[in-house]
Amino acid sequence: MDKHAKIYVAGHRGLVGSAIWNNLLQKGYTNLIGKNHHELDLLDGVAVRNFFDSEQPDYVILAAAHVGGIMANSVYRADFIYKNLQIQQNVIGESFRHGVKKLLFLGSTCIYPRDAVQPIKETELLTAPLEYTNEPYAIAKIAGLKMCESFNLQYGTNYIAVMPTNLYGPNDNFDLERSHVLPAMIRKIHLAKCLNEENMEAVRKDLNLRPVEGISGESSPYEILSILAKYGITADQVELWGTGKPLREFLWSEEMADASVFVMEHVDFKDTYKAGDRDIRNCHINIGTGKEISIRGLAELIVDTVGYKGELFFNSEKPDGTMRKLTDVSKLHRLGWHHKIDIEEGVQRMYEWYLQ
Repeated sequence: MDKHAKIYVAGHRGLVGSAIWNNLLQKGYTNLIGKNHHELDLLDGVAVRNFFDSEQPDYVILAAAHVGGIMANSVYRADFIYKNLQIQQNVIGESFRHGVKKLLFLGSTCIYPRDAVQPIKETELLTAPLEYTNEPYAIAKIAGLKMCESFNLQYGTNYIAVMPTNLYGPNDNFDLERSHVLPAMIRKIHLAKCLNEENMEAVRKDLNLRPVEGISGESSPYEILSILAKYGITADQVELWGTGKPLREFLWSEEMADASVFVMEHVDFKDTYKAGDRDIRNCHINIGTGKEISIRGLAELIVDTVGYKGELFFNSEKPDGTMRKLTDVSKLHRLGWHHKIDIEEGVQRMYEWYLQ
C-alpha cells in the first residue's frame, strides 16, 4: 500500500480498529479516514453509499461489528445477526461498487464448530454445528467471509478475511453486562479489591467513568453495593460464570493490529489457498497465538496481578460456552507473522491501562 493511499478504517474507535489505526500511523500511513457511529451509521445503507461516493477510499479495513460476551450473545440474538449482516452488506457492497483495491474483513474464531478438532484449522469451517450461545453472531461472520471469498472468485477482487482469536487490550469494553471475559474479569476483580480495601473513593471513580445500569459514583452506598453484588462483586468474593474449566486463547489487540496491517501489506487472495485447488474455500486466515489458558487460570492470574485478597467462586449453573477453542496458526506463520506478547505480560499491561 502506498503511504498516501486513502484508507478507511471502519470501527476505528473500537478495540481492534483503534489499534489498527495507531499501527498504520506508526508505519507512516498519512491518509486515514474514520467516522464514529454518530457521524456514519453503518446500518444505514444510503448513508454508507453517500460516504463512499464522497470519500472514494482506496483500501478498507472492516473492523466495525456488533460484539459482546456470552451473556450479551445469549440475550440479544437478533441484534447480533441482524446488525452484523447489515454492516457487512453495506461496507463490502459499497467497497465493490467503488472499486476498492483491497479490503480486510475481521471475523472471529467463533465461526468454528463447537466440537471442532483442536487446534482449529481453517478447514474446520462448516464441518459440524456451532456453539449455541453465539450462533447468530457466528453465522453473520461466516456470511462475511464467504462474501469476501465469493466476490474474489467471481469478480477478481482482493478481499481478505481474518479470524482473530479472543482479543484484549487498550480501549476494550469493560461493560459488566456486554463485555468479553477478560476485561469483565479485570473490572470485577479490581472493584472487589477496592471493596476489600474499603476504598470507596476508587469504586466511585470507576462507576463515574463507567456507570452500571444507571448507578454511578454519585449513587448511595446501598445502591452501589447492591448493583455490584448483582454482578457477583463483593469485598470477600467474586462470582464468575461457568466452571472455570474451558480453555481459551488470548491475543493482545495491538498484535492483532500488527498482523492485520501485515496482511494488508504482504498477503493477497491468491496467497490464501493452494494453486490448482478444484474447490477454492476456507481462504480466511486464523490470527492468534496458538497457546491457551483455562478460564480459572486466567482468573487466578488476574487476581495475582490486581492484588485481590478475596475468593473466586465459579457458578457452575451458568453456561461455560465452548470448552476449548484453540486456533491453528500455521497458515499465518507460513505467511510470515508471529505473535510476541504472551498472556502474563498482556494482563499486566491491560490492568495498568485500566488504572490509567
